[in-house]
Amino acid sequence: MDTRLLRTFTTVAGTGSFTTAATRLHLAQSTVTAQVQALEKELGTRLFDRLPRGVAVTEVGRRLLVEADSMLDAESRLRAAAAADGPPVGRVVIGAGETLCSARLPGVIAALRGRHPDLEVDLSPVGTAEAAEGLRTGRIDIALMLEEDVPYPDIATEHLADEPLVLLCAPEHPFAHRRADPVAWEELAQEAFFLHEQGCSYSDRLARHLLSTPGVRPRLTRFGSIEAARSCVAAGLGLTLLPRATVEHALREGRLAVVPGPPIPDVPVQLARHRRRWTSPAAQAVVAELVRHFHGVRDSVPRPGPSGPKG
Repeated sequence: MDTRLLRTFTTVAGTGSFTTAATRLHLAQSTVTAQVQALEKELGTRLFDRLPRGVAVTEVGRRLLVEADSMLDAESRLRAAAAADGPPVGRVVIGAGETLCSARLPGVIAALRGRHPDLEVDLSPVGTAEAAEGLRTGRIDIALMLEEDVPYPDIATEHLADEPLVLLCAPEHPFAHRRADPVAWEELAQEAFFLHEQGCSYSDRLARHLLSTPGVRPRLTRFGSIEAARSCVAAGLGLTLLPRATVEHALREGRLAVVPGPPIPDVPVQLARHRRRWTSPAAQAVVAELVRHFHGVRDSVPRPGPSGPKG
C-alpha cells in the first residue's frame, strides 16, 4: 500500500478539509481528492462523508485512522533507522499559542538552524484543544501549551518553564500612578478588560476571578489576537492581562504601564506529545532545543518587584 495515500487520508481527517489538506501537503486539491478516492477504492469502503462545509470521517474511517497512524509511524521508524548515523533531518511541526509563537519560538528556530541546518521546522498557531487534536492526528509533532493542567489522558506533558503575567493599562490611567497600595480586585472589577480569546487559560482564570467579585459586573471583551487587546489598552480603553514577554518593548517605550495590582500567578509552559506516537530523531532534536531554550528563559527571567504583580 502506498503510504502517501495514508498520509493524505490522515491529513484530510485532521483538517476536515480537502483544500486545507492540499495546502498542508503542498499538493493540488485535485490530487488530494484523487488519492483519497484511490485509497477508498483499494480498501473497498468510504472514508469520508462529503458535507457542504468540509468532510467528516465515517465510522469505518475512524477505525482505519488508528491503523493508518500506526503504519505511518512504522514508516518513520524505518526511515530513521536507515539514517541513524547521520544528522537529524526532516520536517517537524510545533503547535503553540500566539504568545509563544511570537515571543519565544523564533529564538528556538534560529538556534536549530545553527545546530541542525537540515531540519525544517514549521509553526502552527493553535489553542490547547486544537493542539491536542493535532497531536492525535499527527498534523502536529510537538505542542507547547500555556496551561496549569492538560486534561487529556492520551497527551503526555513536561513542564518547561513559567511565563510571568502582568496586568496592564495605558500610561495615563490612574492605576499606572498608584504607589501607596496595590489596586484591589474590587477596583479592577469595575474596569473594562480586553482579554485573549476564550480557551486561553490565564485570560479565562482572570475572567472567572473578576466575575466572582461581589457587587460589580466587569466589562469583558475577548479578542483572537493579543495585538488587538494590547492596542485597545494602549489607547486608554481599559486593562488587560498578558505574558510579560509579549509587552517588553511596549513597556520600555512607555506605551503601556504595569498595574500594581494583586498577585497574579505565572502560567506554566507545558511541552506536550502524544503518548502512543513515536518521536522521530528530528522531533527529539527540536525537543532538546526547546528544553535548552526554556530552561535558559526560566533561569534568566527577572521576577516582578513589589510594585507589580507577583508570580
